[in-house]
Amino acid sequence: MPLIEVEGVGHVYGAGAAARTVLADVTVTLSEQRVGVIGANGSGKSTFARLLNGLVLPTSGRVRVDGLDTRSQGRGVRRLVGFCFTDPDAQIVMPTVAEDVAFGLRRRGVPKDEVAARVASVLAAYGLDGHADHPAHLLSGGQKQLLALASVMVTEPAVLVMDEPTTLLDLRNAARIAEVVAGLPEQVLLVTHHLDLLDDFDRVLVFDEGRLVCDDAPGAAVAHYRSLMAATP
Repeated sequence: MPLIEVEGVGHVYGAGAAARTVLADVTVTLSEQRVGVIGANGSGKSTFARLLNGLVLPTSGRVRVDGLDTRSQGRGVRRLVGFCFTDPDAQIVMPTVAEDVAFGLRRRGVPKDEVAARVASVLAAYGLDGHADHPAHLLSGGQKQLLALASVMVTEPAVLVMDEPTTLLDLRNAARIAEVVAGLPEQVLLVTHHLDLLDDFDRVLVFDEGRLVCDDAPGAAVAHYRSLMAATP
């Protein structure tokens, strides 16, 4: 598994009187296959996730993935780290399902015949092979999230970061996404409010008011988070 190193990281949005600190002095090293990230809204967990593939750059400190610095080697980092957003419509960019999956491969200069083969393979893997020519934005919510995931995974990232991928889904589709994620061989970092998804994870990080306040096994980390929420007025 790639080694993820976050060293003394802080992040501030805005400047001057409008500046808002969303992360402060976060240091953690991650090498496990399944890492969960939890915390209240506004705790900094989504900003932390975006740091890992360079969508957000640290105001202070350093983030490295497999030895690559997100600030100076962002392109290499993004080849290693795939990212899925909460709302799949935010990352569906092409008119049809097959075109959307092919988009990332074409940007990387993958030969046309290889693109076709890889698209067909990943659509079959995610149960979308019958929808290849369908308008992407007319899929159901669950199908859109599977498409967003397929469009990332077809590029063969070593790490997959998912920011609350089940939040907008009903229970059936959330369970389907959870099942797919559980079967991935890649390193996965999952930001979620659905705590039951983390039962079999290797490690869970808890964020509170911009700080990493707990780093433990799922049971202990979730218990810590619940105690934080119970104490919040």
